[in-house]
Amino acid sequence: MPSLLWFRRDLRLRDHPALVAAAEGDRHVLACFVLDPRLEASSGPRRLQFLGDSLRQLKSDLNGRLLVTRGRPEKRIPQLARAIDASAVHISEDFAPFGRRRDDLVRESLGSVPLVATGSPYLVSPGRVLKDDGTPYKVFTPFFRRWREVGWRPPAESGAPSAQWLDPAKAAVAQCEIPDPGATLDLPAGEEAARSQWQAFIDDGLHGYDSDRNRPDLAGTSRMSAHLKFGTIHPRTLVSDLNSRSRSDGAYLRELAFRDFYAAVLHYWPDSAWWNLNRNFDAIDTDTDATAERRFEAWKAGETGYPIVDAGMRQLREAGFMHNRVRMIVASFLVKDLHLPWQWGARWFLEQLVDGDMANNQHGWQWCAGSGTDAAPYFRVFNPVTQGEKFDPAGDYIRRWVPELRDVDDPHLRKATRPPAYPEPIVDHAAERVEALRRYGDIS
Repeated sequence: MPSLLWFRRDLRLRDHPALVAAAEGDRHVLACFVLDPRLEASSGPRRLQFLGDSLRQLKSDLNGRLLVTRGRPEKRIPQLARAIDASAVHISEDFAPFGRRRDDLVRESLGSVPLVATGSPYLVSPGRVLKDDGTPYKVFTPFFRRWREVGWRPPAESGAPSAQWLDPAKAAVAQCEIPDPGATLDLPAGEEAARSQWQAFIDDGLHGYDSDRNRPDLAGTSRMSAHLKFGTIHPRTLVSDLNSRSRSDGAYLRELAFRDFYAAVLHYWPDSAWWNLNRNFDAIDTDTDATAERRFEAWKAGETGYPIVDAGMRQLREAGFMHNRVRMIVASFLVKDLHLPWQWGARWFLEQLVDGDMANNQHGWQWCAGSGTDAAPYFRVFNPVTQGEKFDPAGDYIRRWVPELRDVDDPHLRKATRPPAYPEPIVDHAAERVEALRRYGDIS
């Protein structure tokens, strides 16, 4: 009997355990992807473009034998399984709250046909890294130590050559067009693009990663986040090229561990997607009035009058990406200079980012707000001017994204005259730092 391979966050053919399981015994396999209208509506045009481009590449790699259909998975997957008389439906396991609810519904709707989960998007899946008493970690450092002890498997063998791919027409299920919203991306999508991007980083960027990764003015990061989000490459593939004894390789491995850590935290505390992990922070005083709304709009538009903040927000708006150091700076500015709820910023990021990932995004925001795991101490308030000077010393990043400052000798505006076309600061950082400490102090 044939099997059904349901692609989700694993849009590749290599290093794909679920594909290997589906093709076991030279079984016939129908490859499918279900466009869930709920996820389409929440993806934003750039993330939807990256998804569509990745699906088109996957379909090409399968010589056209990828069935793409639109609808609720608990309806479409059982329909497809019945159409080909599938012995099983194979997936990579999803640990996010939405994915777990969706898969429970699909499993129930399939009845006697098993939903078989093999592998996941992570190096070490949630549930495998636990304390001695069997409880999950809320602090990264001990999690990291145990994570390395638990370890991970080598890249999976390729199941694609042994799979006998079924013609989607045999399923007699309505297919749909792959999304193509026409958004411009600053990096190509798909498995081959992912492997090419990774190889270029290995050749030219990895050696300096430890020293350059915090510099938005340099090409010091791998830009693999969107590929990891959509599974056009698996982190096992990346780690197989790393030497953990190297400082830069070790620093990169640590970032992959953070990805697994945040996925595990969201898995065990699903409410932390939109609520403070530390519920004491529910009592903090945030601004939500008309003035707050105006300041939020200025922040989104990159019109705050603080160059490094505005550069980051304009990069986000124009490219759907923002350097991680700058993400921390703009997040700190929103919650501690503007006193706005972190959820406002998290929602905007998810709307704009190509690599928008619920676990990474929400818990990165909570780190900055002080309400999450390993949270930044409430008294740590990033100074946007000194942060810019430290991590973009010559101002090249600012000049790239804030054209009003391209001809200014000091784009950090510590010494230079502010050009008339560039806005005045919407708040005074020194005063708002004092106010932030007062508000945080009220709940400490």
